[in-house]
Amino acid sequence: MLSLGNGVRKISLLLSAWLAFSAAAASKSDLPKWIRVSSLHFAVLTDAEEKNGVEVALRLEQMRALCGQLLLKDKLTMPEPLDVVAFQSYGEYAQVAPAQGQQAAAQGFFLPGDDRNYIVLNLADEESWLAVRREFAKIYLNYNYPPTPPWFDEGFARFFSSTRVDDHFATIGGDPASLIQVLNSQPWQPLPDLFSLKAADVKSLKGPQQAQFAAESWIVMHYLLKKEKLPETGTYFGLVENQGQAVAQAIQQAYGMSAAQLEQSIKDYFHALSTSPPQPSREPKAPPLPQGAWQVPVAVGPGDVGTSWAEVRLSQAQALIAEVMARVPEHREEAIGQLNTLVDQPLTESFIAHRALGWAYFADGKFKDALEEFQHALDLDGADPWTHYYIARTKYEMAQRGGEMFPGLANMMQDLRIVLDWNTDFAEAYHMLAMARVQGGGINSALQAMRQAIRLNPRNESYLLDLARVYMAGKKWDDATDMLERLKNSPDQQIASIARQNLQDLPTLKKYGLMPQHATAANNATAPSPSATDSDDESATTHAEPPPDRRKVQFLKGRLIAVNCSQPPVAVLTVTSASRRLKLRTDDYKSLLLIGADEFSCDWRDRTVIANYKAGGKADGDLVSLEVQ
Repeated sequence: MLSLGNGVRKISLLLSAWLAFSAAAASKSDLPKWIRVSSLHFAVLTDAEEKNGVEVALRLEQMRALCGQLLLKDKLTMPEPLDVVAFQSYGEYAQVAPAQGQQAAAQGFFLPGDDRNYIVLNLADEESWLAVRREFAKIYLNYNYPPTPPWFDEGFARFFSSTRVDDHFATIGGDPASLIQVLNSQPWQPLPDLFSLKAADVKSLKGPQQAQFAAESWIVMHYLLKKEKLPETGTYFGLVENQGQAVAQAIQQAYGMSAAQLEQSIKDYFHALSTSPPQPSREPKAPPLPQGAWQVPVAVGPGDVGTSWAEVRLSQAQALIAEVMARVPEHREEAIGQLNTLVDQPLTESFIAHRALGWAYFADGKFKDALEEFQHALDLDGADPWTHYYIARTKYEMAQRGGEMFPGLANMMQDLRIVLDWNTDFAEAYHMLAMARVQGGGINSALQAMRQAIRLNPRNESYLLDLARVYMAGKKWDDATDMLERLKNSPDQQIASIARQNLQDLPTLKKYGLMPQHATAANNATAPSPSATDSDDESATTHAEPPPDRRKVQFLKGRLIAVNCSQPPVAVLTVTSASRRLKLRTDDYKSLLLIGADEFSCDWRDRTVIANYKAGGKADGDLVSLEVQ
């Protein structure tokens, strides 16, 4: 009996151990499994199946390619990284989503930032990516197209917001929000008035006026894209923005018709669009297309997108999600609590959790606490580029607010070089590197970095303002004056005010080498007075100032025939336009402001270009900027 009892006891203990192991295994298998699906331009963090993550990556790649097609861009840039998080259930998604009460918020949302952007999706909806179409279009337009008036931006975003893509076709041009009804029920604004609206004017529009602006911007863009008149529109912008022509005169010259004729042509186009019967889809057995829509083959299909996936540890996934939550104001406090819980436990502590916690402190202006968390992150992973970026960013903000030199200048520049080795398209890293180089006395290298930031993010006027400050620090008075004159009429009132003040201060700076005392601490931190310590650029010897260059900046669209680089870094470009042949010169092609190309090439031939230049004689001039198409 005794031996039997011991045997039963042993069996009982083994059974208990097996049950405990089975329960633990079942509990572990019930935990969400997170993976990261990566394509060429997107990385999708998801707890859904791999096929769902692959589909999200495919649809985003297709929309990206379509943006490039519509904007006539062979290459698109994304100077702020774009991350994607996709939840398999609405319950998980709702814990992160902002409380907006909009229908789109149930599918997904776009979360902008000045360091990175997020797309967050609810995969319980099979087409959740549709929720971010408008913001998706705006961000690619913003980063890949020169500054344009409000009607163009609104029209493109509205046009793209009805886009649908499948494995074979993209459906574009549908009415995104009953805009046809608005255009049929309200009088149209005259086209020159629409084209003349500024950002401040649009912000003041209310109710029916706002709806009319959106609808008319949409139909104008619809017409321009369908009739393939975007190149003429680029010419129009050059005439208005660079040459200062009146709207009506620029319309006549760019489109070859008067403003009244163009307006009537658009109205006739709208009438035909709004009265035509629904067009059949090119997909077999698919319903007819939405009113006004047409289909084009997708540039990127399932067989064109290569993807890979990797599993992400649960604690790291939780930290990454909290990093997103911290950027949603109503969820930040909860995110900080979750991150503190993660970093307090050895099994869940990670560099991601410390980095995210540091960002939350940084966003709240707690710079000392932020740097402490970033240092913890580096201790766990010294190669994480985001941590290096945030350390540099924190030091930059401390200098901006305190009006002092950047703390740890050499280390800050080293952090930024690590970031740019990781992501060569990160515009803000170039911007901060430029301002750090100014503090270190390297004006030429600062100009190089600043121009790269502007090339990647051409609409960021704060970069242009800081470019003017670099010019001032390098005693490039004419260049600084030209830039400030441009910015004094900026729609951003703060930038316009600073530009006007800097213009007033320039004579004092030139004469005494110091800005007047009323200059702000931020100005002092980022625009040091010209100094004889600028060893790589300026001599300590005082020279008489050259006379200011008052030549007007002119605009030219033409064909680049040849490039002569026989005396580098000087380059002379031969450009033809109509019956004209011009020789356009740049003293340093490595520093020339470029749009549409990563770097200058002496081998360019037979390329369409848009040049801004200052005329020398009738057949020559000095380049200011060059757009290569």
